[in-house]
Amino acid sequence: MSGVDPGGFGDVIREARKKRGWSQVELAEQAGVSRPTIARIEGNNDVNTATIAKIAQVLGLTFELRNDV
Repeated sequence: MSGVDPGGFGDVIREARKKRGWSQVELAEQAGVSRPTIARIEGNNDVNTATIAKIAQVLGLTFELRNDV
């Protein structure tokens, strides 16, 4: 997910999920998280990085933390 604004993680997750034809429930089951967690991520709400990394892995996305300061 390199080059993505941190506020846009949810948009990337939603698009990747839809490309696979998965519902939020299906993604949640694959990632081992709850459906409300998927909804929070897709809504660009506060979710920990470990959860985002888990979901990104299931979707075949690369999750990278960078310090460009």
